Amino acid sequence: MDIPFVFGKTVSGDTFTDREKETEKLVSNFKYGVNTFIVSPRRWGKTSLVKKAKSLAESEKLKIVYVDVHQCRCAEDFCERYASAVLTQTSNKMDEWIENAKSFLSRISFGINASADMSGEMSLKLQYMPKDNSMEDMLQLSEKIAKKKSIRVVVCIDEFQQIAKYQDSMHFQTVLRSVWQHHELVSYCLFGSKKHMMESLFDDTTRPFYKFGDIIYLKRIPMNYWIDYITGKFSESNKTITDEQAEWIVNSVDGNSSYVQQLSWYVFQRTEIAVTEKIMHDAQNELVDQCREVFESKTENLTVGQMGFLHAVADGVRTGFSSSKVIESYRLNSSANVAIIRKALIDRDLIIEENKEIILSDPVMGIWLRMEN
Repeated sequence: MDIPFVFGKTVSGDTFTDREKETEKLVSNFKYGVNTFIVSPRRWGKTSLVKKAKSLAESEKLKIVYVDVHQCRCAEDFCERYASAVLTQTSNKMDEWIENAKSFLSRISFGINASADMSGEMSLKLQYMPKDNSMEDMLQLSEKIAKKKSIRVVVCIDEFQQIAKYQDSMHFQTVLRSVWQHHELVSYCLFGSKKHMMESLFDDTTRPFYKFGDIIYLKRIPMNYWIDYITGKFSESNKTITDEQAEWIVNSVDGNSSYVQQLSWYVFQRTEIAVTEKIMHDAQNELVDQCREVFESKTENLTVGQMGFLHAVADGVRTGFSSSKVIESYRLNSSANVAIIRKALIDRDLIIEENKEIILSDPVMGIWLRMEN
């Protein structure tokens, strides 16, 4: 039996709910070669959206490459991962991978380590050995393959904000932009889990990626979609959950897509016939317990003022942090200190700004903070 609620990985099929407009727009951008940034808080379904659009848009004449650069710690790592993904995902034949690598990366010293994973699917890893202009050569690979095969290519790069952490990041961003902006057969879809870092890459006039392409801001999935989805999944298994109970699930995790799925699963597991208040309470406690160690680790080195700021947000304060009442109630010290705290927490990705209001990056942290208060 298939699990009715999917979390911790990308969703597809009937577990992918709503996002019709965003999917249609992204598919269109893929087909017409429009560069795209996707922006939203973490766990709102960016990767699932990209893979959904990939499944709808890809064809013999349009290859869509997916690259996750989360583990890439430097520009060289990025280029290795980029080139490996382009080589392997534009063809399903190992001989062609190796032929293209030797043909188009002839000026680069590298080793090819091809192996099969547990599913039997072959993968390829380039071992990069820098030479003059070798980085640009690797970044040109997608355009060269597209021209050779008379196809178009879209390269989707997950966790793209990682490039902001690289040594001499601005130089690398300039290199990327200078190469990619001249590609005629290749376009790019760039997205990541840290909203403020992604925005800083393309929303700052001093940055190389300013105005690089179209921007899709993901919003919360509307409540009516979630209610229909949750109640429908329960009904398919002859279990009952009311609209109000489904709405409580969504509201308790602030509409975060992954957490909605996870909390729904915990409620579903506990339900034999009908959902009760105790079931919902126990399911929420389990969700918090699953995250407790992570929250403790993220907050253990915070100052009194920083923790006070988080408690204020968890208690529903969204604006007016410099008011004397908020400063006194949450031990924020002074209005000048509030600005320092706010920036530090944004840099740590613990809070984000949404519609000129401050919210927690992780809504379950809010539940945990209220429990710990």
